[in-house]
Amino acid sequence: MSSDPLQSLFVLGSSHHEAPLAVRERFALAPEPAAELQGALLQLPGLLECLVLSTCNRFEIYGLTDGSLGERELRERLCALREIDPGLFDAHSFWRTNLDAIQHALEVAAGLQSQMVGETEILGQMKQTFAEARARRATGSVLNRLFEKSFQAAKSARSQTGITRGQVSIGNVAVDLADRIFGALEDSRVLLIGSGEVGEKTAQALRSRGAGDISVTSRTFDKAHRLAHGLGGAAIDFVDFKAQLHHYDILICATAAPGVLLDPTTIRAALKPRPARPLFLIDLALPRDVAPAVERIDNVYLYNLDDLSAIANENLELRRSEIDRARAILKGHAWTLWLQLRRRTLPAVLSER
Repeated sequence: MSSDPLQSLFVLGSSHHEAPLAVRERFALAPEPAAELQGALLQLPGLLECLVLSTCNRFEIYGLTDGSLGERELRERLCALREIDPGLFDAHSFWRTNLDAIQHALEVAAGLQSQMVGETEILGQMKQTFAEARARRATGSVLNRLFEKSFQAAKSARSQTGITRGQVSIGNVAVDLADRIFGALEDSRVLLIGSGEVGEKTAQALRSRGAGDISVTSRTFDKAHRLAHGLGGAAIDFVDFKAQLHHYDILICATAAPGVLLDPTTIRAALKPRPARPLFLIDLALPRDVAPAVERIDNVYLYNLDDLSAIANENLELRRSEIDRARAILKGHAWTLWLQLRRRTLPAVLSER
């Protein structure tokens, strides 16, 4: 990388644009490991600021260097720390610098880069990740300004365009699919496995459309109990939930488990007491909670994040003009921020180090 300070702002990452679900789940990190990676990367000579963003559809590292740290060195260190095959990561990742990195951050915050274009959850995820990184002093004046401005720009794009109009949530898609499978949902029993926010919202969507019998299980029973109370249901012990699967018609899987929780053997056992009743599995986890082979079992309907997002984006073309307008608004914000960083922030930061 050039020693020119204008070449020191970057984002390195992978998302649904570059990687299929099977690859993304190999890159995904829970919050604590993400924070540990962030700290380890900051030990690299030349890396001045760093933020690691990991969600269900993206893994990104935002950073500022003094110009001495190059892309290849950063990639190699990342793959070594994560024990990722460098060839796999290189084939399914991107690298952006300077103005392109700023534009990318703004589009991510506004939901334009999301798998479900226009969704708002990513903004909250970015705000939380930024707050935690800032509290750990992993970010400085440049990344602080980048993320603060990205949040402002996202709000502006949403308020001035219709990018969220007609946007369909995962919860609404799941409800529509459940309606097709079961008809009225009043007689359907739901089990939420895990305490993820997307899973909770999906359960709430099902409840709003008539599903009144909702149970929750989580590795932390207190979390399961709180969620179940909010959903008007009951909590069950995580160690027991597999033995009780035959009681449920809809399973919402949203854990942070490192591997598969439900395999074909487990699902076949759950179907035996209810051979005529279909089973609907909504796998919102990354890595996935449900083995893909489960979808080959008769009377089982399995949908993962990619499946649900594809359905939700069926009306994307109808919103294309609004998306283009939002991108143009963000481009203006990106240029303004880039000029500010060029004239003041970057040279000042680098001269202080």
